[in-house]
Amino acid sequence: MISESYMVPEGHVCPRSFGGLMALYESNYIKLSHLLGELRSGELRAVSICTDDFPLHLIQGVADSARYTQDLQLTYVFDEVGEQLADPDLHVRVYRDARMAEVRSWAAHHRHNALLQLRRSYGRELDRRWARNMMLSKWLDYLVERGHAFCQSESLELSHAEV
Repeated sequence: MISESYMVPEGHVCPRSFGGLMALYESNYIKLSHLLGELRSGELRAVSICTDDFPLHLIQGVADSARYTQDLQLTYVFDEVGEQLADPDLHVRVYRDARMAEVRSWAAHHRHNALLQLRRSYGRELDRRWARNMMLSKWLDYLVERGHAFCQSESLELSHAEV
């Protein structure tokens, strides 16, 4: 007997389609797992520091998390005229059971013009989700390429508090 989970779906995934978005969520989960290692429940605040990039801030448990989901925030923090500005400030929901990661929201104001244009260019919800999650996908590639990691790194400042 063949289990349904081993069956290959008929048809292909088209970019900017719902099926394509689900494939992007799965890809983001894999990339995020590479960057973060295994997610544990509870709150976690960490900073990954590498020589070729800004410090990368991770806050895990930023919103309600449940048994099979984990919310986290990935961002850079910049000093702007006496105040700290988080940008791109991505809020990501990780679905551990489905092995998917979805950007739920991002900063209202961006320092980078390309992110401002990306934010303004889409009207449909599906297109907005594509834009946010493609940004995460490309940013995760960049972060790993630069050497960021949150798993057993010497350059990691860590504070962990179980909830």
